[in-house]
Amino acid sequence: MQVGIIGVGLMGHGIARNVLSRGGFALNYLDHPGNQPVDEIVGMGAKAYATPAEVAAASDVVILCVTGSAQVEAIVTGENGLVSALKPGTVIVDCSTALPDSTLRMGDAVKAAGGDYIDAPMTRTAKHAHEGKLNLLVGGDAAVLDKVRPVLASFTEAVDHVGPLGHGHRLKLLHNYVSIGFMTLLAEAAAQAADAGVDPKVFVDVLANGGGASAALQRLAPFITEGDRDYCRGSRRRPRTGVCPGIGQAVPQGVRQLTDTTSGPGWSGPRVGPVALASHC
Repeated sequence: MQVGIIGVGLMGHGIARNVLSRGGFALNYLDHPGNQPVDEIVGMGAKAYATPAEVAAASDVVILCVTGSAQVEAIVTGENGLVSALKPGTVIVDCSTALPDSTLRMGDAVKAAGGDYIDAPMTRTAKHAHEGKLNLLVGGDAAVLDKVRPVLASFTEAVDHVGPLGHGHRLKLLHNYVSIGFMTLLAEAAAQAADAGVDPKVFVDVLANGGGASAALQRLAPFITEGDRDYCRGSRRRPRTGVCPGIGQAVPQGVRQLTDTTSGPGWSGPRVGPVALASHC
């Protein structure tokens, strides 16, 4: 099976190396200035192509790992996009953090071109991608997912089928909303503790042994206690630009969609304000 990947960035590089080393699949990638250094994967046999169309023509499965919906749409339906050269039966696996409505449109475009589309956004970090231990939230046809499970298994620890197309991205946005909210609350509490002269290690221990125990605490504890800013991406340092790339852009827009679809007739739950959400991003 020929596997294509578009987006060999911090996450995509880890996916690419594991598709090659653990999966044993042939890999085709889009040559792009935004890629991480590709010497390792080229040394393992990966082949570079100049356009998404060329990647599509050479591949049976194409993994997208880019910033968000704007980039996905350009890759799928833009000039020299995937749909212009898609082979019948090719599966597009969108691992980006994208907007559900856009995902449905891209799914329709790929279906019209003779392929299949699933959304499979990732949770966890670049360190987990490097180790082949990502988690995926997959939306789409279960039979299509089964078709590409061997490829996904090469770079994941868990693959959860969460519903029809678009539900993977919808749940990823909700996951980010909650996880970023937890981190924001924890950061405020840590600042209050520091202002009051509380030993940061005592602060972390108290939360860890009580109701404050969480993945957010595990990830932020090194920064709270030691000032270590590398918690977000394992050993890979990144500039202080707020939340991880793509989240700040995609989450507010995505929840606007969620509020639009969960505030109409038949919805009895609370309305989540997009402005309040954006304040956490």
